[in-house]
Amino acid sequence: MYLVTVLGNLLIILAVTSDPHLHTPMYFFLSNLSLADIGFISSTVPKMIVNIQTHSRVISYVGCLTQMSTFTLFGCLDDTLLLLMAYDRFVAICQPLHYTVIMNPRLCCCLVLVSSFVSFLESQVHNWIVSQVACFKDVEISNFFCDPSLLLKLACSDTFTSNIVMYFAGTIFGFLPVSGIFFSYYKIFSSILRVPSLGGRYKAFSTCGSHLAGVCLFYGTGLGVYLSSAISQSPGKDAVASVVYTVVTPMLNPFIYSLRNRDIKRAKFRFLSKTILSQYLCHSFRM
Repeated sequence: MYLVTVLGNLLIILAVTSDPHLHTPMYFFLSNLSLADIGFISSTVPKMIVNIQTHSRVISYVGCLTQMSTFTLFGCLDDTLLLLMAYDRFVAICQPLHYTVIMNPRLCCCLVLVSSFVSFLESQVHNWIVSQVACFKDVEISNFFCDPSLLLKLACSDTFTSNIVMYFAGTIFGFLPVSGIFFSYYKIFSSILRVPSLGGRYKAFSTCGSHLAGVCLFYGTGLGVYLSSAISQSPGKDAVASVVYTVVTPMLNPFIYSLRNRDIKRAKFRFLSKTILSQYLCHSFRM
């Protein structure tokens, strides 16, 4: 599953960068989302694979904080990139005549840089809070990675201020992106319903169908993990829910954004054809 995720997302990145027809804001955000998904799954799964092979479940203090930091960083980056993709679809459908002016390359790069910077700040806030309140000496975590919510339960001091900061940060990266995505799709659906022809409605909706499926998968599994940890007291069920959120979601994203997207399919085919042809010619010259 890890190899499928990395190779699938890497193929999307290479296909987008190698095909000039895909140098548009939508695919620029998609390639950054694929990069974030690679980082998201790489923050937890390689360590889990090493633990399985070595039959050891020990992680150092620095390693735990690093894992939590990278997990939070790429998780928040996924969150903000989904919001940017929703905004891109909103501008494309609701203001098509001004799309190229609004979504210019400079603005797209600035939006991604700001998202990365804010996600980094969020990860450092989690790092600082956990390092201040948690006791890490000879403790066990009922999961396969250093989950921030579980680490806070190891607090050995008053956590009132820390909880306020964590809830505030959670509101920023939870409520605000979801509200922005809902608002964007409310405007999108309102514009689509005003299209007179059925074919025009289908064509307009098909441009954002993959993104909508990705949003439902990301937030649906995230909400499932939250609810399962809040309701269930079984560590095993929490771990299973975390696997779905941290492993299955990044693995399915390349399929969601590729299966019904002809441009991505063509770009992948061209890239693979060029790669295979270049390898064949190189081998022929060596012979």
